[in-house]
Amino acid sequence: MSETAALTRLTPQVALAQEAQRELALTRRLLERVPTDKFDWQPHPKSTKLGTLASHMANLVSFLQISLQGPVTDMAAGHFPPSPTDTDEVLRRFDLNGENLRQALTDVDDATFWEMWSMNRGEQTIMALPRIMVARVLVLNHLIHHRGQLSVYLRLLDIPVPAIYGNSADEVAQR
Repeated sequence: MSETAALTRLTPQVALAQEAQRELALTRRLLERVPTDKFDWQPHPKSTKLGTLASHMANLVSFLQISLQGPVTDMAAGHFPPSPTDTDEVLRRFDLNGENLRQALTDVDDATFWEMWSMNRGEQTIMALPRIMVARVLVLNHLIHHRGQLSVYLRLLDIPVPAIYGNSADEVAQR
């Protein structure tokens, strides 16, 4: 079977799981470099603190699993544990949520994956989208966006930035 034929047989869940595996590994390499003693650092008064950004990245990976718990998630109900206070805790949470993401992508059936899910804050709907878009937009695209932000933070702190999709100024990409 040709590679093209094999790719056309991939389900969205399998394709996203493969992409997630790569993106999670790349993101973890950045999170490993976040120094605990700089958690309160921010590049500008209007910017998010480094520790808050790292914690957000560790938590956002859980959104697909959260969306599978029902058709609506009320963010006002407090679904998240307290923010990690050090890098090791960020990495533990990221790893756990990453494993849960992989498992959710393995377990979710087609019908459920295409069902609508809403994120609310009380009675206000913040967003409503199919769960497949939760995986794509709210998890993967969102994570990649913040990974770019985190790489700039690391650069400003003079912390070596790992190669992501190609070489960085500090590291040659592994082929």
